[in-house]
Amino acid sequence: MRAVQYDRYGPPEVLSVHDVPTPQPEPGEVLVEVHAASVNGAETSFRAGRMRGIARGGFPRRTGGDFSGRVASVGAGVSTWRSGDAVWGLMPHFAFGAIADYVAVPEQKLAGAPENLSPVEAASLPSSGTTALTALTDKTHLAAGEHLLVRGAAGGVGSLTVQLGKALGAEVTALAGARNLDWVRELGADTALDYRTTRPEDLGRFDVIVDVVGTDLGAYQALLTPRGRMVALAFDPDRVVGSLLGTALRAAVRPRQVKIFSNDPSAERIAELTRAVETGMIRPVVDTAFPMADIAEAHRRLEAGGVRGKYVIDMRRSSAADAHRT
Repeated sequence: MRAVQYDRYGPPEVLSVHDVPTPQPEPGEVLVEVHAASVNGAETSFRAGRMRGIARGGFPRRTGGDFSGRVASVGAGVSTWRSGDAVWGLMPHFAFGAIADYVAVPEQKLAGAPENLSPVEAASLPSSGTTALTALTDKTHLAAGEHLLVRGAAGGVGSLTVQLGKALGAEVTALAGARNLDWVRELGADTALDYRTTRPEDLGRFDVIVDVVGTDLGAYQALLTPRGRMVALAFDPDRVVGSLLGTALRAAVRPRQVKIFSNDPSAERIAELTRAVETGMIRPVVDTAFPMADIAEAHRRLEAGGVRGKYVIDMRRSSAADAHRT
């Protein structure tokens, strides 16, 4: 089968497609034929070596954290899934490898794929969607009528947080790039502001802040109401260790106010996302679909910024000329 791998840390060019053995499902695992997989921001940090302290295993390494596809076979003891079932899901926590023709994953990392989405649309959601759900429900308990601020509102997690926040009845303020402001309003933001020209002190007070940027957290934490809650989902890419430690310290000092988590959703949470999509609570946002051979270009564009929603690798596309914007 084909799989994207890299044998050293470095720029996007270290990524390439290799022929590797097809995995066989162990007991409790499901072999999924991957139809599409998304490209997530954290994967660029792992590839560049900025996360080497928590990376599992040695080289070669693979990339891709979430996917959509169909069950090819199941391991011993699996009763939930049968060959041919349409599924979506995630790789195990801090494990990658979804950008491949097949993946073998624990059955608890899967749910039935939404019936109203194409494989490419579905692949854009498992990681970002479960992150947004966990942030707004489990971590902050966002309530109708509360004021929500979303930093990084045009990206994968941010665009879904805007939609989900509005569906939960919040008054949503979104910070995004100037070219994306009208688009973010279409997603449901009541107010959309250019992050380049809007200072924290220009904003009001918020009951909940979801930060997908990772810089200047103190300035935004100061905008919380007395019972406000902030979820920090990103780190400063220019000072990874210091940023992670600083955020962890904020959460330790004020645990009721600052929340952090590393997304590792249960099967129930993934199934909850399926229901949210099928009922229209949130919809996928796919910026561009690329063939597997263009994985380096997808990483380059993601690092350059400006993505609307997610980049997705369509395993059934065969040439760069087929890449399309949706």
